Amino acid sequence: MQTSALPDLAHTAAKPMHWLATAAAMAGVVALAGLLQPRTATATATASEQRTTTRHGAPVPAPDPAGVDFPLECGGAGTTVAKQAPGDLDGDGRPETVAVVHCAAGSGTPPGGIYVLTQASGAAPRVVATLVDPADRKTVGDFAVRDGVVSATLLGYSSLEVPRCCPDQEEQASWRWKGKTFVRSSGELARSV
Repeated sequence: MQTSALPDLAHTAAKPMHWLATAAAMAGVVALAGLLQPRTATATATASEQRTTTRHGAPVPAPDPAGVDFPLECGGAGTTVAKQAPGDLDGDGRPETVAVVHCAAGSGTPPGGIYVLTQASGAAPRVVATLVDPADRKTVGDFAVRDGVVSATLLGYSSLEVPRCCPDQEEQASWRWKGKTFVRSSGELARSV
């Protein structure tokens, strides 16, 4: 065996203090990564939107998003309904369901879509409108349905160089049914710090 002319490297004679320092540094990185996650999102509906009834006084159930075929390309991974909220968005007396859906990625923060579902008597629920298309590469933060208005916080990225874990743009958007379509209004795009 030939001996090296170089001095022993520090990692070849690591002491317990070196390993303790490495473990502490790794714990700090993991803790910091946990703090940099997107805010927790909620979905709510007002009490009047949850109590929509038929002419006979029986409550009309909002469409259930389970089993709906959402227009997402997930490569066989399936979809996840992350949030949902009912509300009578078009004033016809029957509740719609607004669902935030993304691919079942298992980890990470896949882009999501916001879909409006309706259900005719005896028919299966179906998607009637796409408010946010996953192709726009947005993540949906806070989300609510109140007084016929859908509102959401949309998180995104200013460039491809921004790590996908940490969106650096935030936009407030809302949609209201007008005539025969949903009309979007949005706040200014803001950079987070």
